[in-house]
Amino acid sequence: MGALRDRAFAVLPLRLRWWLGQRREYQLAVRYLDGLSGVEIGGSAHNRFPVDAINIDRYAQMDTIYKDEERRLSGRALAVDLVAPGDNLPLEDKSVDFVLASHVIEHFPDPIEALLEWDRVASKYIFLVVPHRDRTFDSERELTPVDELVDRHANGFSSDEDKHWSVWSCESFVELCQRIGLKVVETEDPDKKVGNGFAVVIATDAESPLSARS
Repeated sequence: MGALRDRAFAVLPLRLRWWLGQRREYQLAVRYLDGLSGVEIGGSAHNRFPVDAINIDRYAQMDTIYKDEERRLSGRALAVDLVAPGDNLPLEDKSVDFVLASHVIEHFPDPIEALLEWDRVASKYIFLVVPHRDRTFDSERELTPVDELVDRHANGFSSDEDKHWSVWSCESFVELCQRIGLKVVETEDPDKKVGNGFAVVIATDAESPLSARS
């Protein structure tokens, strides 16, 4: 019955999914992040998580297209606590418990750079929700090969253009994490937050399987 309910939720119009997603507690985030403190990269008012985190954004302005979309979907825009590039954080090594990023990683030209930066600052977890290629407007695109992402990183590829630079399935994203040595401890596909993506939990401490926190 639960699987049927999740599939039904995933086919609802996006705005209704966002609205409903705020009214049911996201259990995966609660299980891993409850009682911890961290940072969220590019947080938004219409996609809140039940966590203790400051919001880091590369824009200080509250009139960007993203803030306008927040106001359209929820009637308000989330304040920015710290202005910084998401892949170059002004934080000490292992200085926060977790890094949370929902529908953000695809906007980085070099997602490996971002993942390694989040691994540097997070002492316990990286918690990601990533859009699934087949459940977004990227559905006609090819999945981005891991080798291409490795080449981008090796060549220091960068760009100021804002778009979806990469598209993944849950399996191809886990393959990327494995290639760069990140430890995926749990996935959820589709994610039960909004349903058009998948969730990936990465342990950044060798002793950070969920059972080790009890």
